[in-house]
Amino acid sequence: MYRSEKRSLFRFLAIYLVSTLILFSAGSYIFYVFEKHHLLDLQRESVKHEGEKIQHQLIRLQSTFRPTLPIYLENGYDIALLDIDKKLIFSNFDLPKDFDFTQEYQLRSEYMIYNKPIDPYYLGAAYMIIRMTVDQSGIANLQKMILMFMLSGGVFFSVLGYFLGRMFVAPMRESIEMMNRFIQDTTHELNTPISTILTNLELMETLEKCDAKSEMQRIEIASKTLSRIYDDLTYLRLNQNYHREIRPLDLSRLLQERLLYFAVAIEAKRIRLMTQIDEEIIVEIDREDAIRLIDNLLSNAIKYNKTGGILEVKIDPIELSVKDSGVGIPQKELGTIFDRFKRANRSEGGFGIGLNIVYQIVQAYKYRISIDSEPNIGTEVTITWQK
Repeated sequence: MYRSEKRSLFRFLAIYLVSTLILFSAGSYIFYVFEKHHLLDLQRESVKHEGEKIQHQLIRLQSTFRPTLPIYLENGYDIALLDIDKKLIFSNFDLPKDFDFTQEYQLRSEYMIYNKPIDPYYLGAAYMIIRMTVDQSGIANLQKMILMFMLSGGVFFSVLGYFLGRMFVAPMRESIEMMNRFIQDTTHELNTPISTILTNLELMETLEKCDAKSEMQRIEIASKTLSRIYDDLTYLRLNQNYHREIRPLDLSRLLQERLLYFAVAIEAKRIRLMTQIDEEIIVEIDREDAIRLIDNLLSNAIKYNKTGGILEVKIDPIELSVKDSGVGIPQKELGTIFDRFKRANRSEGGFGIGLNIVYQIVQAYKYRISIDSEPNIGTEVTITWQK
C-alpha cells in the first residue's frame, strides 16, 4: 500500500471511528438513562405499593383500637411515622435531618425514600416515610450489557470501517496505478521513436555515401509517432477548453491525406491497404477533431495489425469504418475499451488513450460508434453520423 493510501486510510478510519464512537456512546447513554429510570420506576411502584399496605394496617389498628399491634413490613423496607408537626412517632431507621417533605421520592446514597402523606391522621400519623434499599443488581447488569454491546459494536464497526476505508482508497489506488502505468507506457512510447531516430542518424553518419532510404523511412515513422503522441496528449489536456470551429469538411479528402500520412508505417509493416472512399463526403465537424478521429483509428489498425495483414478503410455518406486483421479484442474487454488508459492488449505499445479520444469526439458530436472484434481475427470500428 502506498504512503498516500495509508495516510488517507488512517484519516478516514480516525474520522469514521471517532464519529461512530460519539454517536454510539450518545445512543448507549440515552438507552442507559431510559432503562435506569425504568428500573427505578419499578422500584418506586414497589415502595408505593408497600406504603398502601402499611396504610391499610394503620386503618385496621385504629378501627380495632389496638395501637400496640406491630406494623408488619416486607423485608428490605424501613418505616418512620410523623405527626402533623413532623415530630417522630415511630421509626426503625434514622431519618435524614435535611429530609424534603415536598418531594414524593428521594434517592439518598443506596436508598430510595418514599414520602406518603396520610389523611385522615390514623393513630396521629400525618406522614409515612418508607425507606428501601435500591436494587443495584439490575442497574449493574444493565451497565455490563451496555459495556459488552459497546465493545462488540466497537469491534464490528472497526472491522467494517477498515473494509470501508479500503473501498474508500481503492479509487486512489487505481488512479495511482493508472498513472504509474501511464508514465511507464509514456517512457516506453517516447523511448522507442527517439531511439529509432538517433540510431538511424548515427547509421547515416557512419555510411555517408549510401542513399539511406530505409533509414530515412524509419526516421519518418518515428518522427510521426512522436508528433502523434504529442498531439494526442495535447488534445487530452485541452479537451475541456478546446475551441471547436465546426464547419463543413470534406472527409473523403481528409481521409486520403491521413492515409498518405500513414503510408510509410503501412508499407513498413507490409500491410495490404484496401479502400472504398466515396467522393466529397461533407460533414460538419472541426478539422482537428476529424484528424484526431481518423488518426487514432488508423494508428490502432496499423499498430495491432499483423505483419502482412489487411487494412480496409471505407467511407460513405452515412459512416466511416476501419477494419484490420490484427490481434482483436476479447469480448469481456469491449465494455470498458473506451475508458482512458484502458489497453485490451499489451503486446504492442500505446497509452490506452486512442479509443478514449475517439469516444470523446463521438460523444461531442452525438455520433454513434460500434466495435466488432474477435481475438486473432481482427477488429472493425464504425463511426456513424447520419441519424
